[in-house]
Amino acid sequence: MSHTLIAREKLLPGRFVRLMDLYEENYLRLERLFRPTDLVPDRYRSSVGDGLDLLLDIDERHVYTTEIHLSYNLHDPETGLNTPSAVIRIYDDARLAEAMHCMPGRQLVDVLGSFPAARTVMDHRLRMNTFLNRWLDYLREHGHGPHTLTIDDKFTQR
Repeated sequence: MSHTLIAREKLLPGRFVRLMDLYEENYLRLERLFRPTDLVPDRYRSSVGDGLDLLLDIDERHVYTTEIHLSYNLHDPETGLNTPSAVIRIYDDARLAEAMHCMPGRQLVDVLGSFPAARTVMDHRLRMNTFLNRWLDYLREHGHGPHTLTIDDKFTQR
């Protein structure tokens, strides 16, 4: 029994450190890209002339956290929601940004079930945050930034 517990413990520490590194990298990339912690809650649009606008929603702002939704203005025919998309929680005091989920209209429990194993949750969080990390890098390389953001006048506050 103890051998199983030790083996399980060895699986997570390296992954946990990698996940925390991703959270830190995602925070730094988001701050360089759009400075969301300086924005008021609203919907913003970033256009770089490629015909595919990026939408940034500042959904909630609290003392130590900000929750944002990042997506293209591209609708998924099955769900009717924008895709790809990511809901991101920014921990302002810790300078971390965590992708909470990356599937339109779905929460973590919808994807992994009610009581997933710790390794399953860790692997899923690593995948989501690696996706966000690469997407943020891609957006920067294609010219998105604070200079391309405007408040989306077509959007009615929810």
